[in-house]
Amino acid sequence: MCGITGKISFNGEVNESTVQNMADRLAHRGPDDQGIYTDEQVGLAHRRLSIIDLSVAGSQPMTNETGTIWL
Repeated sequence: MCGITGKISFNGEVNESTVQNMADRLAHRGPDDQGIYTDEQVGLAHRRLSIIDLSVAGSQPMTNETGTIWL
């Protein structure tokens, strides 16, 4: 089972190390891969357990072709 976490800050920066620590706490949910995205106000993290789709196409957080939208 995969795990996701995130943080939104309306009055300060999101620290990448904080989001990494949050992802590390979910390592038991997905030991096969992890992904992190941070900017000034948003931090997203994902831990992946690869069972069916072993390709990189399942890596998260996902972005559009230009890198302007993340989910």
